Amino acid sequence: MSGSRVVALGHHQPERVLTNADLEKMVDTNDEWIRQRTGISTRRIAAPTETVADMASEAGAKALAASGLAPSDIGQVIVATCSAIDRSPSTAARVAARLSIPSAVVFDLNNACAGFCTALATADHTIRAGAAQHALVIGAEKMSDLVDWTDRSSCILLGDGAGAAVVSASPEAQIGPATWGSDPTRANAVRLVDDWQPRFAQEGQAVFRWATSELPAIAAQACARAGIEVTDLAAVVTHQANLRIIEAMTKRLGLRDDVVIARDVVESGNTSAASVPLALSKMAERGELPSGRPVLLFAFGGGLSWAGQVITAP
Repeated sequence: MSGSRVVALGHHQPERVLTNADLEKMVDTNDEWIRQRTGISTRRIAAPTETVADMASEAGAKALAASGLAPSDIGQVIVATCSAIDRSPSTAARVAARLSIPSAVVFDLNNACAGFCTALATADHTIRAGAAQHALVIGAEKMSDLVDWTDRSSCILLGDGAGAAVVSASPEAQIGPATWGSDPTRANAVRLVDDWQPRFAQEGQAVFRWATSELPAIAAQACARAGIEVTDLAAVVTHQANLRIIEAMTKRLGLRDDVVIARDVVESGNTSAASVPLALSKMAERGELPSGRPVLLFAFGGGLSWAGQVITAP
């Protein structure tokens, strides 16, 4: 096998929907202000007892079922998360136990919002090296645990959820080479502060300028590394940070008018490492992903880090 491919997707979101109207009762804000600045109308909030591992397991189980593989076929489980509380056992180990995956290598990966695309590249490298034939890659976050609900600038942004992909060996590479990196000089622009009771904080304007001015050219590099032009893309799924960022980035990419662009941030908020696989899986479920066509995945966030690749839609 000379490469790998995404064979199945799955996702999970908590039942509770937190609307902008609900937030108006909690902090000094309103629906119009939130929509104008972020595009967000709702976000999902996990129950106090619902953990990152719970959501990751639900999404992983759906992806595994859709793949047609047995749990024993999975040789690697990676969970991208920055919000899991337990350090050991890893969230990936808990997922493997719940899904009866017997002997896979399991680990968590923290690259903040860029985590899923980083984990997907890691799984692709593992499979290319022959160390596994099938991998389960999950992005899962309970960002509501990290929210300062008195901060009107950040509490409107974040939501909870998980998305998952099963990646398998393939005669043809259907996951392109990763374009990834970081700018550590701006590492504090998005951060979790206070080790024992972390809270989300960011320099919103600085992140907006960085994402809209510098990242489109980097995202285009993922297409070049995959051997395609930006105009060949059928769909684009960026990190669902802010609708204004998504629209500015995709406009600067110079996409065709018929390209499908993920805008799940409107109903899910910013779910950090879960945002790309969550949006991707929901697009597939709605029949919006053209099977066999190239899709750009590109995520960015704390670090400041970025990671992306072109995949073939399953």
